[in-house]
Amino acid sequence: MPHLPLGADEILHVLVPSRAVGTAVESVSPRVRAHRVDPADGPPSGDAALARIWVPRAGGPGAPPDAFVGLPRLGLVQLLTAGAERFVGRLPAGVLLCNARGAHTPSTAEWAVAAMLAAQRGLPFFVREQGAGRWSPGTHRSLVGARVLVVGAGDIGRAIGRMLAGFDVELDYVGRTARDGVHGMAELPGLLPHADVVVLVVPVTPETTGMVDAGFLAAMADDALLVNAARGVVVDTDALLAELSRGRLRAALDVTDPEPLPEGHPLWSAPGLLLTPHVGGAVPQTAARATAAVTDQVARVLAGEELANVVGSY
Repeated sequence: MPHLPLGADEILHVLVPSRAVGTAVESVSPRVRAHRVDPADGPPSGDAALARIWVPRAGGPGAPPDAFVGLPRLGLVQLLTAGAERFVGRLPAGVLLCNARGAHTPSTAEWAVAAMLAAQRGLPFFVREQGAGRWSPGTHRSLVGARVLVVGAGDIGRAIGRMLAGFDVELDYVGRTARDGVHGMAELPGLLPHADVVVLVVPVTPETTGMVDAGFLAAMADDALLVNAARGVVVDTDALLAELSRGRLRAALDVTDPEPLPEGHPLWSAPGLLLTPHVGGAVPQTAARATAAVTDQVARVLAGEELANVVGSY
Protein backbone atom coordinates (compact mmCIF):
# COMPACT_ATOMS: atom_id res chain seq x y z
CA MET A 1 0.00 0.00 0.00
CA PRO A 2 1.21 3.58 -0.67
CA HIS A 3 2.93 5.81 1.87
CA LEU A 4 3.43 9.57 1.97
CA PRO A 5 7.15 10.02 2.76
CA LEU A 6 7.89 12.58 5.46
CA GLY A 7 11.15 13.62 7.09
CA ALA A 8 11.68 12.63 10.73
CA ASP A 9 11.38 16.21 12.01
CA GLU A 10 9.47 17.69 9.10
CA ILE A 11 6.47 19.91 9.82
CA LEU A 12 3.38 18.50 8.14
CA HIS A 13 1.38 21.28 6.51
CA VAL A 14 -2.27 20.45 5.80
CA LEU A 15 -4.85 22.48 3.87
CA VAL A 16 -8.24 22.19 5.58
CA PRO A 17 -11.78 23.34 4.74
CA SER A 18 -12.84 24.47 8.22
CA ARG A 19 -11.60 25.55 11.61
CA ALA A 20 -13.00 22.36 13.15
CA VAL A 21 -10.99 20.10 10.84
CA GLY A 22 -7.91 22.28 11.37
CA THR A 23 -8.18 22.02 15.14
CA ALA A 24 -8.61 18.26 14.89
CA VAL A 25 -5.56 17.66 12.70
CA GLU A 26 -3.34 19.95 14.78
CA SER A 27 -4.34 17.99 17.89
CA VAL A 28 -2.70 14.89 16.39
CA SER A 29 0.84 16.25 16.86
CA PRO A 30 2.77 19.48 17.43
CA ARG A 31 4.37 18.78 14.04
CA VAL A 32 1.08 19.48 12.20
CA ARG A 33 0.14 22.92 10.88
CA ALA A 34 -3.34 23.47 9.45
CA HIS A 35 -4.13 26.19 6.89
CA ARG A 36 -7.66 27.17 5.89
CA VAL A 37 -6.95 27.66 2.20
CA ASP A 38 -8.78 26.34 -0.85
CA PRO A 39 -6.51 25.88 -3.90
CA ALA A 40 -9.57 26.43 -6.09
CA ASP A 41 -9.50 30.09 -4.96
CA GLY A 42 -5.98 30.63 -6.26
CA PRO A 43 -2.38 29.62 -5.48
CA PRO A 44 -1.65 29.33 -1.72
CA SER A 45 1.12 31.47 -0.28
CA GLY A 46 3.53 31.29 2.64
CA ASP A 47 3.62 28.08 4.64
CA ALA A 48 0.37 26.95 3.05
CA ALA A 49 2.26 26.46 -0.21
CA LEU A 50 4.32 23.78 1.59
CA ALA A 51 1.23 21.61 2.11
CA ARG A 52 1.71 17.87 1.74
CA ILE A 53 -2.01 17.11 2.31
CA TRP A 54 -5.13 18.84 1.02
CA VAL A 55 -8.53 18.12 2.61
CA PRO A 56 -11.13 19.60 0.21
CA ARG A 57 -14.52 20.69 1.45
CA ALA A 58 -17.31 18.19 0.94
CA GLY A 59 -19.46 18.97 -2.07
CA GLY A 60 -18.59 21.43 -4.79
CA PRO A 61 -17.20 20.88 -8.26
CA GLY A 62 -13.84 19.33 -7.35
CA ALA A 63 -10.48 20.71 -8.41
CA PRO A 64 -9.97 22.96 -11.45
CA PRO A 65 -6.97 22.08 -13.66
CA ASP A 66 -4.77 24.85 -12.20
CA ALA A 67 -5.67 24.20 -8.56
CA PHE A 68 -2.28 22.61 -7.80
CA VAL A 69 0.03 25.13 -9.43
CA GLY A 70 1.02 26.63 -6.07
CA LEU A 71 1.41 23.28 -4.28
CA PRO A 72 4.68 21.74 -5.49
CA ARG A 73 5.02 19.42 -2.45
CA LEU A 74 1.46 18.10 -2.39
CA GLY A 75 1.37 14.32 -2.09
CA LEU A 76 -2.12 13.46 -0.86
CA VAL A 77 -5.70 14.63 -1.37
CA GLN A 78 -7.74 13.28 1.56
CA LEU A 79 -11.50 13.48 1.03
CA LEU A 80 -14.22 13.91 3.62
CA THR A 81 -16.55 11.74 1.54
CA ALA A 82 -16.61 8.20 0.19
CA GLY A 83 -17.45 9.35 -3.33
CA ALA A 84 -14.28 10.32 -5.18
CA GLU A 85 -15.58 10.99 -8.69
CA ARG A 86 -14.95 14.75 -8.42
CA PHE A 87 -11.19 14.12 -8.22
CA VAL A 88 -10.49 10.90 -10.09
CA GLY A 89 -8.35 11.73 -13.10
CA ARG A 90 -7.97 15.38 -12.10
CA LEU A 91 -4.90 15.25 -9.84
CA PRO A 92 -1.27 15.86 -10.81
CA ALA A 93 0.95 12.86 -11.46
CA GLY A 94 2.06 11.18 -8.26
CA VAL A 95 -0.58 12.73 -5.98
CA LEU A 96 -2.45 10.09 -4.00
CA LEU A 97 -6.22 10.19 -3.56
CA CYS A 98 -7.88 8.75 -0.45
CA ASN A 99 -11.52 8.83 0.61
CA ALA A 100 -13.33 8.73 3.93
CA ARG A 101 -14.74 5.25 3.47
CA GLY A 102 -17.25 4.49 6.19
CA ALA A 103 -17.91 8.06 7.33
CA HIS A 104 -21.28 8.19 5.57
CA THR A 105 -22.07 4.49 5.76
CA PRO A 106 -24.50 4.35 8.73
CA SER A 107 -26.47 7.43 7.74
CA THR A 108 -26.72 6.58 4.04
CA ALA A 109 -27.79 3.02 4.82
CA GLU A 110 -30.33 4.38 7.28
CA TRP A 111 -31.75 6.72 4.61
CA ALA A 112 -32.06 3.83 2.16
CA VAL A 113 -33.97 1.70 4.65
CA ALA A 114 -36.15 4.64 5.71
CA ALA A 115 -36.94 5.41 2.06
CA MET A 116 -37.83 1.79 1.35
CA LEU A 117 -40.10 1.59 4.37
CA ALA A 118 -41.78 4.94 3.68
CA ALA A 119 -42.37 4.17 0.01
CA GLN A 120 -43.63 0.65 0.62
CA ARG A 121 -46.08 1.73 3.32
CA GLY A 122 -47.33 4.77 1.39
CA LEU A 123 -46.13 7.38 3.89
CA PRO A 124 -45.62 10.13 1.25
CA PHE A 125 -49.29 9.74 0.25
CA PHE A 126 -50.47 9.95 3.86
CA VAL A 127 -48.32 13.03 4.52
CA ARG A 128 -49.90 14.76 1.54
CA GLU A 129 -53.36 13.80 2.77
CA GLN A 130 -52.54 15.12 6.23
CA GLY A 131 -51.52 18.46 4.73
CA ALA A 132 -54.82 18.60 2.86
CA GLY A 133 -56.81 17.69 5.96
CA ARG A 134 -58.15 14.46 4.48
CA TRP A 135 -58.64 11.16 6.32
CA SER A 136 -57.80 8.65 3.57
CA PRO A 137 -57.43 5.06 4.78
CA GLY A 138 -55.84 2.66 2.34
CA THR A 139 -53.77 -0.48 2.01
CA HIS A 140 -50.21 -0.18 0.74
CA ARG A 141 -47.30 -2.56 0.31
CA SER A 142 -45.00 -4.03 2.98
CA LEU A 143 -41.25 -4.20 3.33
CA VAL A 144 -41.54 -7.32 5.48
CA GLY A 145 -40.79 -10.35 3.34
CA ALA A 146 -39.97 -8.27 0.24
CA ARG A 147 -37.39 -9.38 -2.29
CA VAL A 148 -34.63 -6.75 -2.12
CA LEU A 149 -31.79 -6.51 -4.62
CA VAL A 150 -28.86 -4.33 -3.49
CA VAL A 151 -26.65 -3.26 -6.39
CA GLY A 152 -23.33 -2.49 -4.72
CA ALA A 153 -21.79 -4.83 -2.16
CA GLY A 154 -19.46 -2.44 -0.34
CA ASP A 155 -19.73 -0.85 3.11
CA ILE A 156 -23.07 0.85 2.53
CA GLY A 157 -24.66 -2.13 0.82
CA ARG A 158 -23.62 -4.43 3.64
CA ALA A 159 -24.92 -1.96 6.25
CA ILE A 160 -28.27 -1.88 4.45
CA GLY A 161 -28.37 -5.66 4.62
CA ARG A 162 -27.73 -5.64 8.37
CA MET A 163 -30.43 -3.04 8.95
CA LEU A 164 -32.92 -5.05 6.90
CA ALA A 165 -32.34 -8.21 8.93
CA GLY A 166 -35.36 -7.54 11.13
CA PHE A 167 -37.69 -7.27 8.13
CA ASP A 168 -37.19 -10.87 6.97
CA VAL A 169 -36.48 -9.75 3.41
CA GLU A 170 -35.11 -12.00 0.69
CA LEU A 171 -31.81 -10.21 0.07
CA ASP A 172 -29.46 -10.47 -2.88
CA TYR A 173 -26.29 -8.50 -3.58
CA VAL A 174 -24.77 -7.61 -6.93
CA GLY A 175 -21.14 -6.48 -7.08
CA ARG A 176 -18.62 -5.67 -9.77
CA THR A 177 -17.33 -9.23 -9.58
CA ALA A 178 -18.99 -12.42 -8.38
CA ARG A 179 -17.85 -13.84 -5.05
CA ASP A 180 -19.25 -15.72 -2.10
CA GLY A 181 -22.71 -14.32 -1.40
CA VAL A 182 -22.48 -11.71 -4.17
CA HIS A 183 -23.69 -12.00 -7.76
CA GLY A 184 -21.61 -10.48 -10.53
CA MET A 185 -22.87 -7.69 -12.77
CA ALA A 186 -23.38 -10.18 -15.59
CA GLU A 187 -26.17 -11.78 -13.52
CA LEU A 188 -28.02 -8.51 -12.90
CA PRO A 189 -30.46 -8.70 -15.86
CA GLY A 190 -31.70 -12.08 -14.65
CA LEU A 191 -32.22 -10.85 -11.09
CA LEU A 192 -34.10 -7.61 -11.82
CA PRO A 193 -37.46 -9.19 -12.77
CA HIS A 194 -37.69 -10.96 -9.39
CA ALA A 195 -37.02 -7.97 -7.09
CA ASP A 196 -39.67 -5.93 -5.29
CA VAL A 197 -37.05 -3.32 -4.37
CA VAL A 198 -33.81 -2.47 -6.21
CA VAL A 199 -31.31 -0.37 -4.24
CA LEU A 200 -28.41 1.44 -5.92
CA VAL A 201 -25.27 2.05 -3.84
CA VAL A 202 -22.58 1.82 -6.52
CA PRO A 203 -19.69 4.28 -7.00
CA VAL A 204 -19.58 6.46 -10.08
CA THR A 205 -17.41 4.82 -12.73
CA PRO A 206 -17.60 4.69 -16.53
CA GLU A 207 -19.42 1.38 -16.14
CA THR A 208 -22.04 2.63 -13.68
CA THR A 209 -22.71 6.02 -15.29
CA GLY A 210 -26.08 5.64 -17.03
CA MET A 211 -26.25 2.00 -15.95
CA VAL A 212 -29.92 2.28 -15.02
CA ASP A 213 -31.21 2.94 -18.53
CA ALA A 214 -34.45 2.08 -20.32
CA GLY A 215 -33.42 -1.56 -20.65
CA PHE A 216 -32.54 -1.88 -16.96
CA LEU A 217 -35.86 -0.34 -15.92
CA ALA A 218 -37.85 -2.42 -18.40
CA ALA A 219 -36.41 -5.55 -16.80
CA MET A 220 -37.75 -4.57 -13.37
CA ALA A 221 -41.02 -6.08 -12.20
CA ASP A 222 -44.25 -4.13 -12.43
CA ASP A 223 -44.78 -1.91 -9.36
CA ALA A 224 -41.19 -2.45 -8.16
CA LEU A 225 -39.40 0.29 -6.24
CA LEU A 226 -36.07 1.78 -7.36
CA VAL A 227 -34.03 3.37 -4.55
CA ASN A 228 -31.04 5.52 -5.54
CA ALA A 229 -28.61 6.28 -2.71
CA ALA A 230 -25.61 6.40 -5.09
CA ARG A 231 -25.32 9.34 -7.52
CA GLY A 232 -27.82 10.84 -9.93
CA VAL A 233 -25.76 10.03 -13.03
CA VAL A 234 -26.18 6.31 -12.38
CA VAL A 235 -29.82 6.63 -13.55
CA ASP A 236 -31.06 7.82 -16.94
CA THR A 237 -33.53 10.47 -15.73
CA ASP A 238 -35.64 10.50 -18.90
CA ALA A 239 -35.98 6.72 -18.86
CA LEU A 240 -37.04 6.77 -15.21
CA LEU A 241 -39.54 9.56 -15.82
CA ALA A 242 -41.12 7.51 -18.59
CA GLU A 243 -41.67 4.55 -16.23
CA LEU A 244 -42.94 6.74 -13.38
CA SER A 245 -45.32 8.60 -15.66
CA ARG A 246 -46.81 5.30 -16.83
CA GLY A 247 -47.25 4.24 -13.20
CA ARG A 248 -45.38 1.00 -13.83
CA LEU A 249 -42.51 1.67 -11.42
CA ARG A 250 -42.00 3.67 -8.24
CA ALA A 251 -38.81 5.35 -7.01
CA ALA A 252 -37.13 6.90 -3.99
CA LEU A 253 -34.27 9.24 -4.91
CA ASP A 254 -31.80 11.08 -2.72
CA VAL A 255 -29.76 12.07 -5.77
CA THR A 256 -30.76 13.29 -9.21
CA ASP A 257 -29.35 14.18 -12.60
CA PRO A 258 -29.27 17.16 -12.85
CA GLU A 259 -28.49 18.15 -9.27
CA PRO A 260 -29.64 20.29 -7.63
CA LEU A 261 -32.95 19.68 -9.32
CA PRO A 262 -34.02 22.92 -11.04
CA GLU A 263 -37.38 24.57 -10.55
CA GLY A 264 -40.01 23.15 -12.86
CA HIS A 265 -38.18 19.90 -13.57
CA PRO A 266 -40.66 17.05 -14.22
CA LEU A 267 -39.21 14.94 -11.40
CA TRP A 268 -40.78 17.33 -8.89
CA SER A 269 -44.26 16.22 -9.92
CA ALA A 270 -43.55 12.66 -11.07
CA PRO A 271 -46.06 10.15 -9.68
CA GLY A 272 -44.83 7.43 -7.38
CA LEU A 273 -41.66 9.32 -6.42
CA LEU A 274 -40.24 10.02 -2.96
CA LEU A 275 -37.56 12.69 -3.36
CA THR A 276 -35.01 14.10 -0.90
CA PRO A 277 -32.27 16.68 -1.67
CA HIS A 278 -29.08 14.60 -1.30
CA VAL A 279 -29.33 14.37 2.49
CA GLY A 280 -28.73 10.64 2.91
CA GLY A 281 -25.46 11.19 4.77
CA ALA A 282 -26.55 14.35 6.56
CA VAL A 283 -26.73 13.50 10.25
CA PRO A 284 -24.78 15.22 13.06
CA GLN A 285 -22.43 12.26 13.53
CA THR A 286 -21.21 12.24 9.92
CA ALA A 287 -18.90 15.25 10.30
CA ALA A 288 -17.22 13.67 13.31
CA ARG A 289 -16.68 10.37 11.46
CA ALA A 290 -15.26 12.18 8.42
CA THR A 291 -12.93 14.26 10.58
CA ALA A 292 -11.79 11.10 12.36
CA ALA A 293 -10.85 9.63 8.97
CA VAL A 294 -8.67 12.70 8.32
CA THR A 295 -6.94 12.63 11.71
CA ASP A 296 -6.29 8.90 11.35
CA GLN A 297 -4.68 9.53 7.98
CA VAL A 298 -2.51 12.35 9.38
CA ALA A 299 -1.37 10.05 12.18
CA ARG A 300 -0.45 7.39 9.61
CA VAL A 301 1.63 9.89 7.63
CA LEU A 302 3.49 11.04 10.75
CA ALA A 303 4.19 7.43 11.74
CA GLY A 304 5.35 6.44 8.25
CA GLU A 305 2.55 3.90 7.97
CA GLU A 306 0.55 2.77 4.97
CA LEU A 307 -2.29 5.08 4.03
CA ALA A 308 -5.89 4.00 4.48
CA ASN A 309 -8.70 4.07 1.92
CA VAL A 310 -6.47 4.72 -1.10
CA VAL A 311 -8.54 5.33 -4.23
CA GLY A 312 -5.53 5.72 -6.49
CA SER A 313 -2.58 7.76 -7.69
CA TYR A 314 -2.90 9.81 -10.86
